[in-house]
Amino acid sequence: MSTYDLIIRNGYVVLPDEVKKTDVAIQNGVIIKIGNLLGDTGLEEYEACDQYVFPGMIDVHVHFSEPGRAHWEGFETGSQMMAAGGCTTYFDMPLNGIPSTIDEAALLEKAKVGEAKSVVDFGLWGGLVPGNIEELEGLAKSGAVGFKAFLSATGNDKFERADDFTLLHGMREIAKLDKILALHAESDSITQFLKQEKEDQGLFSAEDYAATRPVLAEAEAVERALTYAEMTGCRLHFVHISSGLAMEKIEAAKRCGLDVTVETCPHYLLFNQDTLVEKGTVAKCAPPLRDKAEQEKLIALLIEGRFDMISSDHSPCPYELKDPAEHNLFEAWGGISGGQFSLLSMIELAITYEIPFHKIADWIAGAPAERFGLSSRKGQIKVGKEGDVAIVSLNDTHTVTEDNFFAKHKQSVYMGHTFPCTINATFKKGKPVYEKGEITQQDRGTWLKSMEIEPSI
Repeated sequence: MSTYDLIIRNGYVVLPDEVKKTDVAIQNGVIIKIGNLLGDTGLEEYEACDQYVFPGMIDVHVHFSEPGRAHWEGFETGSQMMAAGGCTTYFDMPLNGIPSTIDEAALLEKAKVGEAKSVVDFGLWGGLVPGNIEELEGLAKSGAVGFKAFLSATGNDKFERADDFTLLHGMREIAKLDKILALHAESDSITQFLKQEKEDQGLFSAEDYAATRPVLAEAEAVERALTYAEMTGCRLHFVHISSGLAMEKIEAAKRCGLDVTVETCPHYLLFNQDTLVEKGTVAKCAPPLRDKAEQEKLIALLIEGRFDMISSDHSPCPYELKDPAEHNLFEAWGGISGGQFSLLSMIELAITYEIPFHKIADWIAGAPAERFGLSSRKGQIKVGKEGDVAIVSLNDTHTVTEDNFFAKHKQSVYMGHTFPCTINATFKKGKPVYEKGEITQQDRGTWLKSMEIEPSI
């Protein structure tokens, strides 16, 4: 008979290759036994009968805006929202803080805020922008998990898009630093040309906005970046890919030996351009929600296992930035607020399309951990890994309301959506951080500095 810090009993545990009804024991923050624990005791016990035990999500793509714009979304509300969604680790993007995370000082300033406020673990991306090539080494040595660049306009004059010269020089330096470059891949030339045409005609509707960011703009930028990666040896991670054509180019590059991974987001799988027309600015993002035919292509690619991982691209703002004068969709802030709903979304898709739950677990946890150097500690429910888990019930539904959405601003394309499942609890290193609609753990999360984890692959 043994005593553990926590025993999760009788759950359907989502293991790397199967789902098995069993028990999980956690001691000192680490999973030390998976199996029948009848006769053993826990200082804390959770009865998970008829519930599914998933590894905690690792979301490598969120936009919190602290320091400087905590009124958009800060580490406190943002991390609580992620915990409520079964996420135990996230990577924050460098774009929207003041200052943007484009040098070592900004990285350390942001990390200090995160360590004081985040209730779950986090990593920090550095930025690649014109003029900061010499800052990349300092960012890497100080703990940035990788670098993010935009190939189209960002809407932030403090974090400009990377022109081709910046991209080539930056990719060469990032390759030398053995880091990964994450790319928002849309052609600035194509999108700006089409936007100007629409504006000249006085056309500002949802359909007009979508038409200015076509699949070809994404595919062209992807192909160009892949060419530069082949020249420089830089490893790439494509964020929020939204089209079958872009995926064709990425998969061709993989077959040729390029080191590249790709994510998509739940909103491209659950929603389409009709949602943008119906709901307006809360559904605006870039790339835009695609038409139904393209959405169906993405779902087919998901079912076939062609995406490496799923991330939220949680990108909030105060609602006044989503509500421009004269309903000009071009002027509204572009971003989906919904980091809380990624795991719920993927379980909905799994139920609808009969996708095995262990594949969902890999997309939301195992693959991100493997790609970004966390796999010795996180990403799977396995002996020796940290006790980061989410408890999910399929016996209850979850309808998104302002009361149960933990983000600072309650406007979201997900508002009113009913999921066929609910997250009952989230544990970080074996301690409850979220349970029954409440944040229960006030310990701070850990900043996952890149030098403290194994090299990413």
